[in-house]
Amino acid sequence: MALKKQNKPPQTALLKQILKKCSSFGKKNGYKDNGLPQDVPQGHFAVYVGENRSRYVVPISWLAHPEFQNLLQRAEEEFGFDHEMGITIPCEEEVFRSLTSLMRRT
Repeated sequence: MALKKQNKPPQTALLKQILKKCSSFGKKNGYKDNGLPQDVPQGHFAVYVGENRSRYVVPISWLAHPEFQNLLQRAEEEFGFDHEMGITIPCEEEVFRSLTSLMRRT
């Protein structure tokens, strides 16, 4: 019995794709010269969560957390990363806040 090879990019390629998307929003009103929104500090990026698409600014270091990577994989499956709004996380805000509070402790 042969195993099927999945066509998923390696984890590092996925993280590079996410970082590229986060830093390529383009120059618009309210954006810095590097293309990031003015209210996003260096080393952070914005994600949109929940039914109301509430915006959260999170540290890039969270990309290394397995729990956050799971959320990003779900986001890619449901929404993809090729849209104007930025990364949308498909979970309820309360769940996201609970998860991120645990990640802050580690």
